Amino acid sequence: MRRILIFSWITIVAVLFFSTMPSWAEEGTTAKTAKHAKKAGKKVNVKQKEKKKSGKKDSGKKKSSGKKKTKQKTAAHKPVVTKAEEPEPAAVVTEIRHWSNPDYTRIAVTLDREARFEYHKIPATGDAGAPRVYIDITDARLDSGVKDHPIGDGLLKTARVAQYKADVVRVVLDLDSIKDYKIFSFSNPFRIIIDVKGDRKPEISAIKETIQEAPPMAEAAKISAVEEKNLPAKKGKPGKIRRIVVDPGHGGHDPGAVGAGGTREKDVVLQIGLKLAQKLKEELGLDVVMTRSTDVFIELQERTAIANKVGADLFVSVHANASLNRNASGMETYYLNLAKTEKAAQLAAKENGTSLEKVSLLQAVLFDLMANYKLNDSAHLADEVQKAAYGKANGLFPMKNLGVKQGPFYVLVGATMPSILVEAAFLSNEREEERLKDARYQEAVAEGIMAGVKGYISSLK
Repeated sequence: MRRILIFSWITIVAVLFFSTMPSWAEEGTTAKTAKHAKKAGKKVNVKQKEKKKSGKKDSGKKKSSGKKKTKQKTAAHKPVVTKAEEPEPAAVVTEIRHWSNPDYTRIAVTLDREARFEYHKIPATGDAGAPRVYIDITDARLDSGVKDHPIGDGLLKTARVAQYKADVVRVVLDLDSIKDYKIFSFSNPFRIIIDVKGDRKPEISAIKETIQEAPPMAEAAKISAVEEKNLPAKKGKPGKIRRIVVDPGHGGHDPGAVGAGGTREKDVVLQIGLKLAQKLKEELGLDVVMTRSTDVFIELQERTAIANKVGADLFVSVHANASLNRNASGMETYYLNLAKTEKAAQLAAKENGTSLEKVSLLQAVLFDLMANYKLNDSAHLADEVQKAAYGKANGLFPMKNLGVKQGPFYVLVGATMPSILVEAAFLSNEREEERLKDARYQEAVAEGIMAGVKGYISSLK
C-alpha cells in the first residue's frame, strides 16, 4: 500500500514537472524576444526621430521653396519692361585703293569696323576665263560711293565690288600675271590688305612711274611729287643703294605717344626725319622720298606701299618710344619678325594702334608673309643704324643702348626692301622727353642714322 502511494506521488510530480516546461521555455524565448524588441524599438525610434527631423527640414525647404515660388509667381504678375537688344549694324565697305610698282600691287579695302572675311582663288579656265581671287566679307554692306576700281597695271586688271548677298560684300580681283598673293588685315581703321606679286609685261613695266595719292593725302602727294617728279623707279644693284624712303611715324589726327610735358611723337619724329632726309641727300647723294614732310596722317599700309611703288632700296621709319614704366629709357632699332618678348609685342601694339590680341593674330600670318622679306638684310641694316645712332646720341646725351630687336610692326609689313623702325628715345621718360625736343639731340639722331646707312652701304661693296 505504501509503495502504491509513493509511486502515485512520483507520477503526479513528474506530470506536473513536464507540464510546466513549455511555459518556462516560452518565458525564456519571450524574454529574449522582448530584449530584441526593445533594441529594435530603440532603432526604430531613432530612425523615426531622424525621419521626423529630416521631415521638418524638408517641410522647411518645401515651405521656403513654396515661398519663393509664390514670390516668383507674384513677380511674374508685375509688368516687366525689357530693353530689346539691337543687332550690331553691318560693317560698311567705305573705300578701295591700290598702289603699284613693276612687280608688286597692294590693294586696301577699308571698312568702318571689323568684319569676318574669307578668300578663294579661281584658276584660269581655258582662253576666256582669266584667274581671279575673290574675298567675301560677311555681315557687311557696300557704301553707295564705292564702285569697281580699275587698276590695269599688268598684274591686276580691276577690282570689282558688289553686294553679293544681303549681308555679304564680294570683292573680285581679275588677275593678269601673278606669282603669289597674301591677304591679311590691319586695324584702326579695319582694312583688308591684298598683296599681289608677279611679272609685268615689258610694255606695261615701261610705263612712267608716279606716286599717286588719294585726296586726303594731297600734302603727301606734293612731297613725293616734288622729289620724284618724272623720276623713273630705280632698282638697287648689289652693293649699290640709290633710293631711300624716310618715314616719320604718325601725323595728322594721330599724335603717337605724348609725353608728360605734352610733347607729341608726331612732331619730334618729323623734325628728325626732315634732318635725316637732308643729310642722306647732301652727304650720301641718295634719292630720298619722305612719306610725309608736314603734319598729315598716312595710313600704315600706305607707307611701305609708297616705298614699293618708287622702287626704294631702303625703308627707315622714325619713332619715339613709350612705356608704362616712367623710368624706361634708351634707344633701340627694330626689324620685322615675330616678337621675342612681351615688351616687343606691347610696343608693336602701340605703334600699330591696336591691341595685343591683334598683334598675336598678325604674328600668326607673319610666317607666310615673311617668306620673301629681306630679313637678314633688314637685321644687318638695323645693326648698323643702331650702333651708329646710339654712338652719336650717347656722345651728346648719355643714354642706354637697348640694341636691335624684332617685332610685328604693321608699318614694315609688305616692304620689298630692307626696312627698319628706329625708336629714338622714350617720350614717357621726362628726361628723354626734354632731349627729344632739343634740336641738338634731333640732329645727333639724324646724323647717327645717316652714318648707319652709310656703314650698311659700305658693307655691301
